[in-house]
Amino acid sequence: MVDSIAATSLLGHRPLCGGLGLPCKDISYKRKLSDVCRFPLMEFLGRRISASPYLPRRRGGDRLGALSIKALAMELTKEAHSYKEERIPRNLRYRIDTGIDRKPGLWPPENKADSSSLHNPLLRQERMGCGWLGAIFEWEGVIIEDNPDLENQAWLALSQEEGKSPPPAFILRRIEGMKNEQAISEVLCWSRDPAQLRRLASRKEDIYQALQGGMYRLRTGSQEFVNVLMNYKIPMALVSTRPRKTLETAIGTIGIESYFSVIVAAEDVYRGKPDPEMFVYAAQLLNFIPERCIVFGNSNLTVEAAHDARMKCVAVASKHPVYELGAADLVVRHLDELSVVDLKNLADIESTEFGPGEPETEMEREEDS
Repeated sequence: MVDSIAATSLLGHRPLCGGLGLPCKDISYKRKLSDVCRFPLMEFLGRRISASPYLPRRRGGDRLGALSIKALAMELTKEAHSYKEERIPRNLRYRIDTGIDRKPGLWPPENKADSSSLHNPLLRQERMGCGWLGAIFEWEGVIIEDNPDLENQAWLALSQEEGKSPPPAFILRRIEGMKNEQAISEVLCWSRDPAQLRRLASRKEDIYQALQGGMYRLRTGSQEFVNVLMNYKIPMALVSTRPRKTLETAIGTIGIESYFSVIVAAEDVYRGKPDPEMFVYAAQLLNFIPERCIVFGNSNLTVEAAHDARMKCVAVASKHPVYELGAADLVVRHLDELSVVDLKNLADIESTEFGPGEPETEMEREEDS
């Protein structure tokens, strides 16, 4: 009798006739086989299973070996297919992120500046043009002259009053542009109690205002540039980490309170720079998408926050030299060096709202010669 076939695994089948290439004896017939019986060699080529051709069968018309081999081959095929179905799911539905909120294959992509709620076609056309933009200005160092030494002196005086160790220079640079509460709790680590944070932040602001003396001076060219934007009816917003009361008093002292339609102060946000929260909130109040807002600042923290919000940034070299502000989209020393054409060119730069800048190239198939 021929040994039974063990089909416990894909590679664990016993040979049909005593091994691969070894002669075997037929005990029942008491005679030696003239042919050598071999197990069919199985090879895995990628995902296909190939079997080597069988050797010549025994003489005498014994079909038992052939039938067993055929049954084994069918069993192997079923096992291979079941293994494939267990490992590879049938329905693979991967979502490809194209950066465009539309169905793939549609061109041109949807313009986020467009608003279907506007029934006036002229207004819709204006929104889709590069002249539809908003300006977001920082207060100190952009509109008015800034003295960063006063800010450092205020922190040092507060630390002396509270009996804290004076912050070193690198810590003072790190908390630049932050809200007072954010700097005290996250960087200086003086306290985390909300009431204590409000008291320390208010006291630090009082010290700064005492050192500043209530004297505000417009930077050269800032008022002229703001007047130009007013003539072109470009909406403007003012952002600062100063308290609203202090900011409104300073604007009224200079006499530019009618220029800005939106004011974002320290009470309106949770975090200061480099978090883009201030700029995003100002864009929402202006009813503009971030891609059509241009931020005017004077530090790399402003540039980082503006780019994180997908906004363009114009850096004013009032505190840092021009070569240190190279990450900005445009660098000037004074605002009057700019024109409305420059702003339109910035707004016209292809960005994520228009999808990828270059269409994908298709590979041409070489024809078989």
